[in-house]
Amino acid sequence: MQLRIFIEPQQGASYAAQLAVARISEDLGFEGFFRSDHYLSMGAVSGLPGPTDSWLTLAAIARETSSIRLGTLMSAATLRPPGVLALQVAQVDEMSGGRVELGLGTGWYEAEHRALGLPFPARRFGLLEEQLRIIKGLWTTPPGELFDFAGEHYTLSGNPALPRPVQRPHPPLLVGGKGPRRTPALAARYADEYNIGFVRAEEARLQYQRTRDACEAIGRDPEELCYSVALAVCAATSEARLAERADRVGRGVAELRATGLAGSPAEIVDKIGSYARAGAQRIYLQLLDLDDWDQLELLAHHVMPQVSAE
Repeated sequence: MQLRIFIEPQQGASYAAQLAVARISEDLGFEGFFRSDHYLSMGAVSGLPGPTDSWLTLAAIARETSSIRLGTLMSAATLRPPGVLALQVAQVDEMSGGRVELGLGTGWYEAEHRALGLPFPARRFGLLEEQLRIIKGLWTTPPGELFDFAGEHYTLSGNPALPRPVQRPHPPLLVGGKGPRRTPALAARYADEYNIGFVRAEEARLQYQRTRDACEAIGRDPEELCYSVALAVCAATSEARLAERADRVGRGVAELRATGLAGSPAEIVDKIGSYARAGAQRIYLQLLDLDDWDQLELLAHHVMPQVSAE
């Protein structure tokens, strides 16, 4: 089981705070550092000091780290045109020496779009599919050839498909979501990894099977995909410390135990085992308190060694 750190900086995080978490995650041996892609905070938080752009932030972090994988869970297809996004990610891939992954989803946060003056169409799966086709097409266009695309939502003409990403054939593409039919179909056709977030192990197992079935329906080997899950984490060696950590992020211990990874290191190892048995190969640990480096060290020293061998 691979463990990656996943943060939600729209809730309030400077670039310096994100860089610090990325660096300590790398030093502690976590396999990846991923962030959400939002421009507006959620819930009763101020969001101070303000939002940070995902790909601008990851570009800077790429130059300040050396081995940890970097990416988004998930960039929204509604926030950037696909030609621009493909260019941005390819550039960050070069800046990182080939450590970037792109998680791409439909987008769901309507208030964010209103705040930015962006369209938020009611039907977004078509946008997402065309973006996946365009981005993958741009990244795999042979050198010297031009890329053209004519779809319902986007038209590209004479694109030189530059810059080329470092990773070949292209940086990994992640597709995620809970939809029972269209999401597995998109993952089967375009993704290198299928991700589902914040569900119990049994729900993850059912969705992984739907994705495997979708792969087989188009003649793709289901083993070509990585299957992952994102889960909130709250680890402590005592119930008092656990309650304190949960309270700091505005969550309840019972809720986190039911739908996330909460409790002692031993409890978390057992819970990770249930997701492994459901088919998960990678877990994104949603870290909600970016100042809590002690929790990162606890996870690295007392959880990661026990699950990485599984």
